[in-house]
Amino acid sequence: MAFGDRIKARREELALSRPQLADRLGVTPSTVSNYETGVSFPKEEMMLRLFDCLETDPNTLFQDSFRRGADVLTERERQLLEQYRSLSPLGRESVQTMVEALRACQQESAAPEQEPRVIPLYRTPAAAGYAAPVFGEDFDYLQVSDGVPQSAEFAVRIQGDSMVPYIPDGSVVYVNRDPLKAGDVGIFCVDGDIFCKQYYKDPAGTVYLFSLNRARADADVVLTAGSGRTLACFGRVILHALPLPGRT
Repeated sequence: MAFGDRIKARREELALSRPQLADRLGVTPSTVSNYETGVSFPKEEMMLRLFDCLETDPNTLFQDSFRRGADVLTERERQLLEQYRSLSPLGRESVQTMVEALRACQQESAAPEQEPRVIPLYRTPAAAGYAAPVFGEDFDYLQVSDGVPQSAEFAVRIQGDSMVPYIPDGSVVYVNRDPLKAGDVGIFCVDGDIFCKQYYKDPAGTVYLFSLNRARADADVVLTAGSGRTLACFGRVILHALPLPGRT
């Protein structure tokens, strides 16, 4: 059915005569006749008034007048629209909420995958009780999973047995630069040597760097106040709180 035929059909559905429709549009009956017979086509402003007077929408009047495109409702879509319009305000609100939720799920599933998270893994060993080259010069990027704490800024591979069983020989620990508290494990540089140790500072200013493996207490490092030895902390190893060993 052509556009003009749909105008006529819709006018008759509303029991409007041509003069009555013409009066609503502010045109002559012959103009309405020309629209219905296809002699002329209403301009944009008149088209909007025509939709209002006929209580219809573009998809209804233009149906089958053009090849169906992305902006033209299918018959099923038109039926759904009519059903939606027949709902109560509460029903329409429920439909809108459901549609928004479905769109959010669809957008989330279609979202591009995030770039994998990587942090530096230093190849230079921060040895547990062993000397190492200058920290930070030699590293690879390590792709980490969601199980790695978000606060981890870099990783270090530990060598030695002085931190077992909490940090086995050859394992990778994750490190950030948060300030250390008593009992924290950190990566330290003492007089140019690199250590992974548990930290404690007593009220007198003496710093203790403990081995978690107390069978390797010989690898502890003690720095008294005024000793002149140099101490720097490169970061805090991310571990659950551990008890401090007894001090003699």
